[in-house]
Amino acid sequence: MNSGLNVLNVSQNYFVRGGSDRYFLTLGDLLAEKGNLVVPFCARSEHDLPSDWARFFPVGANFESPSVIDVVRYHYSTAAKKNLAELVAGQRFDIAHLHIYYGKLTSSILGVLRDARIPTVQTVHDYKLICPVYTCNRDGNPCEACHGKEYWRALIYRCNRGSLLRSAVSMSESYVSRWLGSVAGIDRFVAVSRFFAGKMKESGIDPLKIVVVPNFVDVKRFEPRREQGRYFIYFGRIERSKGIPTLIEAFARMPEVPLVVAGEGEFLQHARALAADSSNIEFVGFKRGKELYDLVGGAVASILPSEAYENCPVSILESFAAARPAIGARIGGIPELIEHGEDGFVFERGNVDELCAYVKTIWSQRASNGMGKAARSKVEQQFSAEVHYRRIRSIYDSLLC
Repeated sequence: MNSGLNVLNVSQNYFVRGGSDRYFLTLGDLLAEKGNLVVPFCARSEHDLPSDWARFFPVGANFESPSVIDVVRYHYSTAAKKNLAELVAGQRFDIAHLHIYYGKLTSSILGVLRDARIPTVQTVHDYKLICPVYTCNRDGNPCEACHGKEYWRALIYRCNRGSLLRSAVSMSESYVSRWLGSVAGIDRFVAVSRFFAGKMKESGIDPLKIVVVPNFVDVKRFEPRREQGRYFIYFGRIERSKGIPTLIEAFARMPEVPLVVAGEGEFLQHARALAADSSNIEFVGFKRGKELYDLVGGAVASILPSEAYENCPVSILESFAAARPAIGARIGGIPELIEHGEDGFVFERGNVDELCAYVKTIWSQRASNGMGKAARSKVEQQFSAEVHYRRIRSIYDSLLC
């Protein structure tokens, strides 16, 4: 049996703000359950969960109302570098596992890890390595203009909210981060989809440094549902890039089929306006934990109609864990998760007619839930916590030989 390791688990938030935060915290719990010492290192926030290591958390850049100092901190955090140096001086670590560390902790920490000779793994949750604004999305369409190195294009296209100043900051930070070792300073990149692993290779990252390990769910938290579902569900951020207009248009054409939309986001008010005349569409706000899982379990299927690159969306895995199939757009890593016709369907992004057809197919077969049973079986065999731990631990061990 593998002996326990001392793992430095690094991310910008020590609370759940998004899916990457949830993964970071859940991975920490999983590693600890397997007998490893897990030490978090995050930026300080009033929302932080309790931690014995919080005294080492540095102040990060303020993203809400940034000052000139915050712009500097966004590029390089002397506080993060200093605090991490103090932490590693007093505690031995076998592995550093990084997540989304840029922005608040910044690449200033990479030199500390290198000097301490701590092997470094990074799970890549977004597209930061190839896109200065992390999304590979411009004007609602996929964009790879920067090719992982020509970050000046973000300034030309004003990719950050249409703002020249914001785009300039995103561009300069990407150059600084790369110079400080955001690629060269990482020993292994964990890509959560084959799709993004391919994009990383295309951008010039050494294929030998890339390992594909999909996200996971703790299937024990989900009771597979056997009763007939009553509605379809979308749960996630309410953004245009998530294909929300396509989703609403589809269900506006199917007034006999209910849709529940759970989440918050910048497009929420627009989405409500689009659905104003559709009584079959219900917005229930942000949900989490048991309340969310109960909503998913009461559905016929979940839908992820994204029109921008997705990596390895946990929402599909959570739907599968509840024994509910998924309908997803044919984009990014989504088709890697859904076996078309077996545990769900994939459709051409933005294609309302095709989405409607698959919704009607599942709705007509909702009494049997054969796809849901296949989905549950898949997540147990391929995306469980136990399988995930073995994959991650093998990466750690390969760096410690």
